[in-house]
Parts: sequence; C-alpha cells; structure tokens
Amino acid sequence: MQNNFDFIKGRNLYMQNQQQGSMHENMHTGMVGQQMNHGGHELFDVHEVLSGAIGAMDQYTLLRPLVKDQELLGIMDRQYQFMQQEYNTTVDCFKTGQDPKVPTQSYEMTQGNDFVYGMKPSQPKKPIQNASEITDACISGLMLSAHKSMAGMKAKAACEVTNPVVRRVLADSIPNCIEMAYELSVYQNKNHYYQVPQLAQQDMQQILNAYAPAQMNGQITGQMTGQMQNPNTTTH
Repeated sequence: MQNNFDFIKGRNLYMQNQQQGSMHENMHTGMVGQQMNHGGHELFDVHEVLSGAIGAMDQYTLLRPLVKDQELLGIMDRQYQFMQQEYNTTVDCFKTGQDPKVPTQSYEMTQGNDFVYGMKPSQPKKPIQNASEITDACISGLMLSAHKSMAGMKAKAACEVTNPVVRRVLADSIPNCIEMAYELSVYQNKNHYYQVPQLAQQDMQQILNAYAPAQMNGQITGQMTGQMQNPNTTTH
C-alpha cells in the first residue's frame, strides 16, 4: 500500500514539474522552477536591457511629431512596431523562464545598402539651443545611437544570462539592433548627414593584406618548434 502511495506521489510530483518546466538546484533554498531560473547578474542586466528598450521606444514617440521626411517617418514607424514586439517577447520569456509565445523575429530593411564614399564641405555640427532647431539629421542620429547602445547592452547581458531561453532571445535580437542601425546609417549617408571617408588605396590595400588564414590542423599540439634552451645553462 505504501509503495502504491509513493508511486502516485512521485507521479504527481513529476507531472507538476513538467507543467512548471525544468527544476533547477539552489544549494541554499533547494529546487527552483523555471520561472525563477535566473542568476543575480542576469536579473540586473536584463533589467537594464528592458529599461533601455522602453527608453528607445519613448524616444521614438517623442520625436515622431518632429519628423519632416516621409521616408524617415516610414523607417521610424516600421522600427517602432518591431521594437514593441521584440520587447514583449523578451518580457514574456524573462517572466516565465520558458519559450515566449511569439518567438524572436528578424528585422528586414526595405531600402538598398549602397554607401557613397567621400567627404564634401559641410557646416560644423554643434548642440541645438532649442527644440525648434531639431532636424531629420538630428532625429535619425538619435535613433541610430539608440540601436548602437542596445546592441552593446544586449551583448553584455547575453553573456551573463543563465536561463537558456532568455540568453537565446537576447542573442537572437542583437542582429536586429545592428540591422536597424545599419538602415539608419544608409538613410543618413544618402542624405549626406553621415559622410564616409576612405583611406588612400595603397594604405587600404596594406591593411587588407595584413592578415593570412590560419593553418587548419584540427588540434592544438602544444609542441614547441625547435629546442628551447635554459638561459641559465651554458653549453660548451
């Protein structure tokens, strides 16, 4: 009778664990469920990521009425909608510790990726004195800076995360920050807000040829080429 009771109790515990997700050990408090499968560094770093994402979206909301160029407005609306869903996906897996209901998507820019190289004279940049001076160049620059910041923040956080689902969601979202930043840099370059200089061809060629492929031998041998000599030993 006792064996039957133990079997039922064990089966119920197994089913409960399956419903809650995998169990994880805490050496001080015992077993913890998937929802609490987060380390200390992870909590603080993901907190920074989510706060940064809210800040970036709030910035888009504040800047939108000031945009003049319809192309930039289209980029802003498209990126904002994507950022919202990516934020919800991150919040979902962070709170549950499990796969989010909506998986991480891939952002796709709609314009080309051709850069115009070279510099032409332009007015020196300086801080604006009032809000009426804000331009599309300034707005697109602020948007670009937000994505650059989020890319670095997510990369740092992903290296600290212990929960495998949250780590993968953060890691998969980094290319989206890069893609949205690249889209804005292409827009800026096309409108001459962001000019890209090039090195002299000879200097560029020298840097391009400064590296050679590694020899793929499949393993690290640890053997030294030649015979090392003890500097304190005199040979005769």
